[in-house]
Amino acid sequence: MMDNETKLREDVVPGRNSVMELLKSGREIESIYIVKGELKGSITKIVAMAKDRGIPVKEVNEIKLDNMTGFANHQGIAAVTSAYEYSTVEEIIKNAQGHDPFIIICDNIEDSHNLGAIIRTAEAAGADGIIIPKRHGVGLTAVVAKIAVGAAEYMPVARVANLASTIDELKKQNIWVYGADMDGQNWCSTDFSGGVALVIGSEGKGISRLIKEKCDVIVSLPMNGHINSLNASVAAGIMMYEVTRQKMKLNSKNFK
Repeated sequence: MMDNETKLREDVVPGRNSVMELLKSGREIESIYIVKGELKGSITKIVAMAKDRGIPVKEVNEIKLDNMTGFANHQGIAAVTSAYEYSTVEEIIKNAQGHDPFIIICDNIEDSHNLGAIIRTAEAAGADGIIIPKRHGVGLTAVVAKIAVGAAEYMPVARVANLASTIDELKKQNIWVYGADMDGQNWCSTDFSGGVALVIGSEGKGISRLIKEKCDVIVSLPMNGHINSLNASVAAGIMMYEVTRQKMKLNSKNFK
């Protein structure tokens, strides 16, 4: 009998035929996992189809795939589906009609709990949408949706192939890009008026070099303890609410 740790997750589809049919259906797929050394036969065709659709394919050991599928007969392959449909960057910008856009960019956030918490806080803080990369980061999985506690129903999330070029497009629309990272200017003395895209880096590594170079401003939180960084979702929450505070102050004389 399977315990809670080995139970098949609701967003995991194991088996060659099942994954093939999932691809044919056109449903959103986060990623496909194959056991190392199994790239042959029908799996080769599946991988080719996945690459045509821009779906990440990851090689893992058999133990990891066993655990993901609850020891089901996975035949060396499994797919992880999306819990929600993705939006587009254009739709996120459209959501901001009537006010300056406020967008969160997640640069390679790999922890489901962090992305779920960021989505929840972004919705509460009044952000217009979130942008994540197709590769090197977690997507809208069932785990992320659970952590977001309903916020994923309301917060548009766009998944893009090239984060750097997306930032360039945002800049063309007069949106300033602020990166939350070390060695930047003080967060609470930074002017966040106008259109804002706030970049949150990955756990441990922070913002990648190219994305950091694309940022107009780097902002930092004070680190007065013995550690020099915060959990990604915690840092994101603090920054988001400073942006919200400033925007509310501009729009309401009674804001305190």
